[in-house]
Amino acid sequence: MRDAQFDVRGSRIRWTESEGVGPARVYVHGLGAASAAYHAHIAARPELAGRRSLFLDLPGHGLSDRPADFGYTLEDHADAVAAALEEAGAHGAELIAHSMGGSVAIVLAHRRPDLVSRLVLTEANLDPAPAGTAGSSRIAAYEEEQFVKEGHARVLEQAGPVWAATMRLADPRALHRSATGLVRGTDPTMRVMLMGLSVERVFLQGALSGELVGRDELVASGVRVVTVPGAGHNVMLDNATAFAAAVADRV
Repeated sequence: MRDAQFDVRGSRIRWTESEGVGPARVYVHGLGAASAAYHAHIAARPELAGRRSLFLDLPGHGLSDRPADFGYTLEDHADAVAAALEEAGAHGAELIAHSMGGSVAIVLAHRRPDLVSRLVLTEANLDPAPAGTAGSSRIAAYEEEQFVKEGHARVLEQAGPVWAATMRLADPRALHRSATGLVRGTDPTMRVMLMGLSVERVFLQGALSGELVGRDELVASGVRVVTVPGAGHNVMLDNATAFAAAVADRV
């Protein structure tokens, strides 16, 4: 396990790491998740083995610290990831990022292009104000104190077993602020940032999740959109073979 300071109070963002050669692959999880639980099995596959791999937990999640006075906006998370990559000496990394983690990765690539050489985004949030059925919207519908006192437990009861297993490890206040930041989005939007980037960009959409909104526009901007059969939001769990092929650039 390694760590880096991400705020003035000395809070630490942490990651586990496997040794290897070539540009680092940095795996970033979604809201209420943890990187190793969603991605360690992917990095261990033969087509991906041998590369340096970092499994990074965002502030408030997993192994990382959860300061009560941190904002947990997408920009805050991106700055924390930047601190980790700086500490790890992982300039020019490939970011393999899921859901909210994909939004964080887009913001990071926009703000710190020196740190990112490639993005592989799995159903990343590209627009503010997602549908009310989205997990982030359900969480953000609560006031912060209400969520901390009772909402967290209610959302855990409603979440599927996979998400609940890692969400219960996330700090409730950090979870609410992260969800609120995701619903609020960025200016410019994550979609606009993504289309304006010059690095290689791959967007994975689970076929079971439906058609990707604005697909043609993304493709026209140079984003390679891959629809993964038999997969929903958690593509890396639903179709690990196709997911690994996309990370290995074999699709």
